[in-house]
Amino acid sequence: MKELVEFIVKSIVDNPDEVSVVEIDGPTETFIELSVEQSDMGRVIGKRGRVINSIRALVQVLAAKKGKNVSLELVEEDA
Repeated sequence: MKELVEFIVKSIVDNPDEVSVVEIDGPTETFIELSVEQSDMGRVIGKRGRVINSIRALVQVLAAKKGKNVSLELVEEDA
């Protein structure tokens, strides 16, 4: 799932080298933390959150096929 998120996000941002995806396996749920450069934040979120919500939907479909729960969060790093 990490690879899917990384591929999609790197395809839409201006600075693909600054994309960081961390996958954390919890007891009941897998957490995916995504961080991008501040200037690419708007591209990843999209209008009214449509882009990030679409990415979340794709990841949830993949997770459901594997019988898992997944949560994707966009992490804003402080400068």
